[in-house]
Amino acid sequence: MTFPADVPVLTDGVVTLRAHRVEDAIAVFEQCTDPVSQKWTTVPIPYSHEHARSFVTERVPAAWESGAWMFAVEADDRGTPRFCGTVELRDEGGRRAEIAYGAHPWARGRGIMVRALELLLRWGFDDLGLRTVIWWAHHGNWASRRTAWRLGFSCDGKLERWLAQRGELLDAWVGVLHADDARSPRNPWLVAPRIAGEGVVLRPFRDADDVSRIVEACRDERTAYWLGQMPSPYTRADAEAYLAGRLEQLATGSGVPWAVAEPGTDVLVGSLTLFDLKPGREAEIGYWTHPDARGRGVMTEACRLAVRHAFTPEVAGGLGLRRLIVFAAEGNSASRRVIEANGFVQVGRERRGTRLRDGSLVDTACYDLLLEDYDG
Repeated sequence: MTFPADVPVLTDGVVTLRAHRVEDAIAVFEQCTDPVSQKWTTVPIPYSHEHARSFVTERVPAAWESGAWMFAVEADDRGTPRFCGTVELRDEGGRRAEIAYGAHPWARGRGIMVRALELLLRWGFDDLGLRTVIWWAHHGNWASRRTAWRLGFSCDGKLERWLAQRGELLDAWVGVLHADDARSPRNPWLVAPRIAGEGVVLRPFRDADDVSRIVEACRDERTAYWLGQMPSPYTRADAEAYLAGRLEQLATGSGVPWAVAEPGTDVLVGSLTLFDLKPGREAEIGYWTHPDARGRGVMTEACRLAVRHAFTPEVAGGLGLRRLIVFAAEGNSASRRVIEANGFVQVGRERRGTRLRDGSLVDTACYDLLLEDYDG
């Protein structure tokens, strides 16, 4: 295809895909000097006005000649058409293509890129006859992943050291969308709602605020003894990986994690997660407490709030579960007091089911709580 003669105009009445123009270079410069764009893409650093002009006058036309179909995204800004970013399908042969996209800072959070990519995919599947489109993103680029999720792409795991960026090989996420797939999310992307109690708050984790407190808690001798599977010594990198794992649970619909926090300050005093979640059925509860909060009933109340959310019907904002399960080493009396104070019933014992930090295997007490036995 030749540029711009063969570039179609695609629109849904709100968002338009069109050929790039010379005047787009100013907005391209703004986009490519934005810290978020520089973090997750391969744009040159430093990025100049000449880079932007070269992109729209040389790179884009050359892409159309070589089988990479790049569109400018345009949307209305109070009556004036505005450049919102670039979307692209790169021909991989065999009726396959790779999708790529980048948004101008103004366009983020407005649903513009999802609309643009829906138009692009429809054109690719219906007009170009594509059968499969692949999506790549740097591991940790949650905005890109959430966009791909909304469009119906799978997320098939992490490939270590795969995507090249400025001389490094970075971990990547990868997924696909087929022509006959539903173009809608394959699983729920859960949220961890803020839930306030009298003496404790359940809130979403925060990367910047919580890492140090997680490290403190997980280096504590008592915590480490009962949670023998944790890394030792526990580092900031371990805490960051822990937080990434909490986000993964939300993104895959497999769990709801909360930071347990002080009501007045929001300082983290523990962690509580509903994991291995089976919608409409059950989930398991796991938790640990920062040493600052022990002996104050913090985790007992946090667990009560989580149980209530788990059993609240979905139409009322809860998870609509019917059963919760929890396990504790038989000798962990503090954890078992939390469990029993919330009405859980011991239903069995798993012999040698828990490995402690010293390597020993001890019996595990198994508890559950059914919706019909929950008294609120």
